[in-house]
Amino acid sequence: MYLETITLMKTLPCLSEPGRIIVIGNPSQPLTNVIPYLATLPDVIVYNPATCTVTFRRQHGFMTLYSDKVYITKVKDVEEGLELLKALTDAINVTWSHRAELVAVTAARSAPRLLDIWALLPQTNCKQCGDATCMAFAAALLQQKRSLTDCLSLTADPLFSERRAALEAML
Repeated sequence: MYLETITLMKTLPCLSEPGRIIVIGNPSQPLTNVIPYLATLPDVIVYNPATCTVTFRRQHGFMTLYSDKVYITKVKDVEEGLELLKALTDAINVTWSHRAELVAVTAARSAPRLLDIWALLPQTNCKQCGDATCMAFAAALLQQKRSLTDCLSLTADPLFSERRAALEAML
């Protein structure tokens, strides 16, 4: 076991979603050694080995781990925050116990930018995906509210196969 617990330090109002909170936790020991292994997990959007931080996308909001603290955004209430901290502790311990099977990440990773995604879309603003513009669709892709298969032009037109492959790798 790597970590005994992550203790709730405080909560803050979540400015991006009124009525929700940001949970700040303090791990029982520094996360420095485990963060490079956590960076191998799915839903990592940013990993910075220089500052030893990793950010995950979660269904609602984000979770950022520093060596000495954890931030979880868009949490419903303190009770959910405590459950999330417990689940995170368990996930950290499972990852640590399987570290021999993982290759620690040493290079920085960053989330794709909105314009990078938009540049690879057909840019026809055809509305077949249900969004008003390709830019709106790109934003929905970033937020994981849409799938590449929702873009019929990207899926059906063989001319876009390389762009689709690049987007799949990006997302």
